[in-house]
Amino acid sequence: VQLQASGGGLVQPGGSLRLSCATSGFSFNYHAIGWFRQTPGKEREGVSCISSSDGSTRYADSVKGRFTISRDNAKNAVYLRMKSLKPEDTAVYYCNVDTRGAGLGTSESYWGSGTQVTVSS
Repeated sequence: VQLQASGGGLVQPGGSLRLSCATSGFSFNYHAIGWFRQTPGKEREGVSCISSSDGSTRYADSVKGRFTISRDNAKNAVYLRMKSLKPEDTAVYYCNVDTRGAGLGTSESYWGSGTQVTVSS
């Protein structure tokens, strides 16, 4: 199982970015995918996730209305569109998949390499 996040960068407050997560090594269509983020000294937190079955989505309260998660089953990829970015969104963003039934974000799930998002003027 491999996941590779990309698309991060430096953006001014109020700006936008789109993160991508390329995946391989598992049956993408059958698994939910999540985005998490982490800042130094803090625990990794869930940002958003999207189901495999009906594409239903969930968001952390801190990003609702600003972030949009989507998936492309033909490309085995998941995206996170982020707008109205705030300095507190600064973090390393990771995509995650659970193929073992333990749940997204658990130690048994799979993590990709992260991508740094920095929101600063």
